[in-house]
Parts: sequence; C-alpha cells; structure tokens
Amino acid sequence: MKFLSSALLSCLALLLAGAPCHADDTLAQVIARVKPSIVGVGSLQKTRTPPMNFIGTGFVAGDGLSVLTCAHVIQKLIDANPNEVIGILTGQGEAAQFRPAKVQAVDTEHDLALLRLAGAPLPALALGDAATVREGQAMAFTGFPLGTLLGLHHVTHRATVSSLTPVVMPSENAQRLDVRRLAQLQKAPYTVFQLDATAYPGSSGSPLFDPETGLVYGIVNMVYVKGLKEAAISAPSGITYAIPGSHMQAILLKNK
Repeated sequence: MKFLSSALLSCLALLLAGAPCHADDTLAQVIARVKPSIVGVGSLQKTRTPPMNFIGTGFVAGDGLSVLTCAHVIQKLIDANPNEVIGILTGQGEAAQFRPAKVQAVDTEHDLALLRLAGAPLPALALGDAATVREGQAMAFTGFPLGTLLGLHHVTHRATVSSLTPVVMPSENAQRLDVRRLAQLQKAPYTVFQLDATAYPGSSGSPLFDPETGLVYGIVNMVYVKGLKEAAISAPSGITYAIPGSHMQAILLKNK
C-alpha cells in the first residue's frame, strides 16, 4: 500500500511538472498558426521618410479580405493626405509587404473598424463565442506593440481575464464633454474584458485569442494609463481592455 501511494505521488508529480510544458508547446503552435493573419495597419506615402506610417494592429477575418481593427486606430487615416494610401502590412521582418485597403465600416460606439482588401485573400482567424468567456480564463494577444521601426515583428503577450466590466470612457475634462460624448454617456454601457496584461499603444487592434485553440474572443482596444499618456510605454499599468467578439461578429454581418 505504501509503495502504491508513493507510485501515485510520483506519477502525479510528473503530470504536474509536464503540464506547463504542454501548455507552452500548445501556445507556440497556436502563435505560429495565427501570425499570418495578424497585420500592421497604417498608411503609405512614397515621398515620405519613412514611407510607412504605422498606427496599430489588425487581423484578418471572414472571407480573408476583411480586416478588423479599432476605430481609433484608423481615425487619423480617414482624413489622411490625398497622397497617402490606407492599408496593411503583411509578412515578417523587413520583407513585409504593403497592401492597400478601403475603410468599409466604422463603429465608434464599440471602437471597431472594418477594412476591405482587394486581390488574393489572406488566412482568416475564426471568432469564438464571447458569451462563454469567464473571469480567470487564460488568453493571449499578438500584435505590434512598439511599431515597425525594425521591421514587422509579431509580439505575443499572455493575459488573464480579470473582470467582465462595463465600459467607461470618461473625458479628460468638462470642456471635452461634447454632444457625441454626452450621447455616449447616456447609453447603457456594454461589457468589456478587463485583462491582467501589459499592452502598448501599437497593441490596439490585436486579437485576443484562446492560447489552446486560437479562437478569437475579443480585440484589444484600451490600456489604463497612470499619469501622462507617455507613461503607457515608460510605466505600463498592466491593465488592458478588450472589446468582446460579439461586436466584431455584428460589424462583419452588417457588411457582408
């Protein structure tokens, strides 16, 4: 009996020791699978140095010609110089390629934007059911947190869903409470995912996915900043927010 107990304990110890390794292996495989679908978002102007203006991250969904990102990512691009071309960066490193895109739809309430590509489709990520996400659930997100100065290099962060919380977007001061912001405050707040994770400005638009399946459950859109906005890079808070995938499903369905 004593021998059996020792054997069981040994087996249990081996299983527990192997669990993190298995999880790491699975995440590594999922990252390799999702990376071709995750793109940089910005604009190209050939006479500019550098010609590419990187704004944020996006990912391919639907039929492979739709790219989801955040509305605030493309807001500056909508009023771009006529010589600028809105588009995405695909590929890896310095060999990344620019593909033009059109802004197909913008949902400012949920901070979502839908871009449309021409030409050959790219690998698309599948969306999971955001209603199944629970507090404490492990997630990951991949994007370009610090831009593309050294080429297009994907960066993946682990995350934990720490809370399902109502979205709150307060103004910096009373003078900025314009008609649009007042209308937003009068609407019933919708739920967002609060994440225990470190993100940076370039992470906006990154897909939030299950580290075991690769299914996308949200899109990273906000980082809680302590103090001045520059602190988002120098002193990240470790609190990040993501819009649930149900709103991404809606914008895709409306623009089929």
